[in-house]
Amino acid sequence: MKAVQIHQFGGPEVLSYEDVETPNPENGEALVKVTAIGANYADTMRRQDHYVVPTPLPFIPGSEVAGTVEALGENTNGLSKGDRVVALVGEKGYAEYVSVKADNLIPIPESMSDQEAAALPLQGLSAYHIIKTMGRMEKGESILIHAAAGGVGTLAVQLAKHFGAGNIIATASTPEKRELALKFGADQTVDYTKDGWEKEVTALTDGHGVDVALEMAGGKIFEQTLDCLAPFGRLVVYGAASGELPELTPFRLMEKNQSVIGFFLPQMMAKPELFQQSLEEIMTLAARGELKLEIGGVYRLEEAARLHEDMENRKTSGKLILTP
Repeated sequence: MKAVQIHQFGGPEVLSYEDVETPNPENGEALVKVTAIGANYADTMRRQDHYVVPTPLPFIPGSEVAGTVEALGENTNGLSKGDRVVALVGEKGYAEYVSVKADNLIPIPESMSDQEAAALPLQGLSAYHIIKTMGRMEKGESILIHAAAGGVGTLAVQLAKHFGAGNIIATASTPEKRELALKFGADQTVDYTKDGWEKEVTALTDGHGVDVALEMAGGKIFEQTLDCLAPFGRLVVYGAASGELPELTPFRLMEKNQSVIGFFLPQMMAKPELFQQSLEEIMTLAARGELKLEIGGVYRLEEAARLHEDMENRKTSGKLILTP
């Protein structure tokens, strides 16, 4: 089969479209013929060896796939060849076929396309748990969502509205992206590329600051986000897209009883009671049309390097999809 593999760390050019062995489903696994692959910023971090956990080489990136069941191993009751399914796989998703634990396969609702299904699990679960589980946002509270026109951002804006946020402040780098955030339910937008944007955020909360903030840029953006956090505010860190790791002096948090919280989805997946219920809720909202998915671009699998380049150069919005 064809897959995109990394043999050395580096820029988008290290993504190699090549022939690899088609996996065989083992006991409790199903072989999925992939029709849509969700691309995530974490894939670029793995490519550069900047991810939270080490990346062994050679490595096939890709954490979420949708497709049809092609073959079944033993002990896979409840599945049939041809079933449309979506799954979080952690890695090896940039490929024409992938073996997945049968228990991790989720049926795709008839009203949802494969591309829409692939756009949902990783970023939907991330947005859900960053806001609700880690950020502990309560009804009526204000929330700051960075990169609000991106994959996590567009879903986070909608879920914050669904959970009853009182004021959703979205940041994005262009007027078009800020307009997209408003379309999905943001109450206010801010250009975070402008000097002093954090003062604008504080002004939009009448000087109080935001109760919850979602931060994935790192570096100076982290520092500025902390500056506009309210007393008892919670800042949830889930990435460092700038490549700059911020430094935090915990003493700084004491005056206003503030919290800085880390989020890493694989740790959440180790708690089935959180993972299964929340994914079911997200899928139901999407199937009903209450959670709208923004597919920002569809690329062929052999164009993975171009997708990574466009993503890193902030030329994209919404969810990006690869198709074999």
